[in-house]
Formats: sequence, structure tokens, C-alpha cells
Amino acid sequence: MKTRLLQLTLLFCVFISLVSFTINDNFKAEQFKSAHVKQAYAEKWAVLKTQLKDLDIDTNSFNIFIRIFKKEAQLEVWIKSSKDDSYKLFHSYDICSSSGELGPKRKQGDGQVPEGFYEVSVFNPYSSYYLSLGLSYPNQSDKILGGKGDLGGDIMIHGNCVTIGCIPITDDKIKEVYTLAVEARSHGQSKIQVYSFPAKMDNAFMDWEKLMGFQSLNYDLYNFWKNIKEGYDYFEVNKKLPIISVDKAGKYIFK
Repeated sequence: MKTRLLQLTLLFCVFISLVSFTINDNFKAEQFKSAHVKQAYAEKWAVLKTQLKDLDIDTNSFNIFIRIFKKEAQLEVWIKSSKDDSYKLFHSYDICSSSGELGPKRKQGDGQVPEGFYEVSVFNPYSSYYLSLGLSYPNQSDKILGGKGDLGGDIMIHGNCVTIGCIPITDDKIKEVYTLAVEARSHGQSKIQVYSFPAKMDNAFMDWEKLMGFQSLNYDLYNFWKNIKEGYDYFEVNKKLPIISVDKAGKYIFK
């Protein structure tokens, strides 16, 4: 009986692996129907693979993580082999245009770039801005703290250098980020997390007296920033991603 159960378990595992492989293989094949994706791979993938190998990253099985800093206008890509625990900084890209000010997005049309904890929810190989990766805004915290009304959406990391609430990094650089995201997704990373912060949230930035000069600062905003700083600090110390949930008040909980 035990032997039969073990055989069934092994068969099930093989079946799941084959299904996963087929789904991921189909994902990449669909992406390659886009001329922009083909061009991105032709121009960037060989160089990216060399850079990954230099960091001792398995080019056939890796995860990526994206971090955005609005004040510094930087988008960071962190990377690790799937079998490893902690991430390494792969590259930092300039955000070439911005809208809004420091502070979260709370409604449609406010021009704000969201702040908080998201995932890549959309791969758009046919974007009007060359290529684009959509963020899972609004998340549960945004829905609670944003209140009533249209919260907006379609927040993208994309090419070109124009924006209303998105994160443009030029056509050349989106080729790199998009290629890495497709590779990570096609090799099994189902959730590519994206953390968006107002700034690098060290103690100097969080100094209340210095922040008093910021025109939109209030206690609610400051407390929101203190909350998301917990997620910032966790990754800074551990180079690992915490498990994140949201309570009934819209506050992030980190484990």
C-alpha cells in the first residue's frame, strides 16, 4: 500500500512539473510573437547572461525583485538563483521622467506613482511605450486607505520617457528589465514583487523635523511612511523578501 502511494505521489509530481513546464514554455512563446521582445532578446540577452554568470547566478533558474525610489529616481533590479535565499543587486536604472510628488497614489488622475508593495501583474509586449510591466495597483492597502471613488490603475514600468503616474526607464533599459522578467517568469517565478518607496528610507529621510518642510506632510502620511519603512528595513538587513499581509485598517504586516 505504501509503495503504491509513493508511486502515485511521484506520478503526480511529474504531472505537475510537466504542466508547469508547458504553461511557462507557452508564456515565453507568446511573448516572442512580439517584434519588440525578439529585438530585446537579440540585443540584450547574451550580455545579461554574462553579467548574471559574473554574479554566480544560474541563468536557467533565477528570481528577480524590483525596487523603486521616487526621490532618487532609481529603479533597482535584484536577483538570485532560485535555490538561493538572499538577493544580490544586479543593476540600478535611472527613471527618466516623473509626475506627482512624494506620497502614495490615492485616486484616479492625481498623477501619483504608487507607494507600497506590489507584484508584476501584466506583461505587455505590444505596449505603446515599447514594452511594459504592469503593477498590481491598487492593492488591498490602497483600496482601504484610498477610500471611495476611482483609485485609478494601469501603472506601468515602461519604455519611452513620458509619464503620468508610471515609471519610464527608456526603450533601451526596458529591454533589459523586460527580458529578465520574461526569463524569471518562464522558469517558474510566478510572482515578481515590486516595492515602491518615496525615497531610500534611512533615518535621515525619516527625520520628522526635516520632513516638516515637505508641503503635503501630515501625521497620516508620516505614519504610512513609518509603516512601509518596516518592509524597507527588513530587506535592507536580510536581502530577503518578507511575507506581507494587510490588516483591516490598511496597515502592512511583515513576517
